[in-house]
Amino acid sequence: MTSLLQNINDDVFRTYIFWTAVLVVKMLAMSMLTGRQRFRKKVFANPEDIQPNKKGVQPKFDDPDVERVRRAHRNDLENILPFFAIGLLYMLTNPEPFIAINLFRAVAIARIVHTLVYAVVVIPQPARGLSWAIAYFATAYMGIKTALFFL
Repeated sequence: MTSLLQNINDDVFRTYIFWTAVLVVKMLAMSMLTGRQRFRKKVFANPEDIQPNKKGVQPKFDDPDVERVRRAHRNDLENILPFFAIGLLYMLTNPEPFIAINLFRAVAIARIVHTLVYAVVVIPQPARGLSWAIAYFATAYMGIKTALFFL
């Protein structure tokens, strides 16, 4: 195990930590964005969140603007969390620093762009699909390289 840890290049590790932290903050911001949409539209999923003086208002689960942000957040969970795991394991393979650093950057920037074009300023396809694909295939590449290294 110690010999595997010696494979981690300091610049690669620092880049991974930086972009992982950026993505954690981005995912936390998604919760705030969802709340902002709920308050802006006065759409709440739980009865206790509705102000007592709002008689007759019922919880609502199908507001398109709120659901768009929630879908973007769920997409983050489905794609960023695997990146966290495989990025860490990928560093143990002693990858070429230029490639690893740029893969980490590509994933993070693509995920940020994905959120912007999906939930903040909606831009028609293929913007969302392309940003998703860049991060997805970069993460898949790291997964395949890691699996083959330890085969």
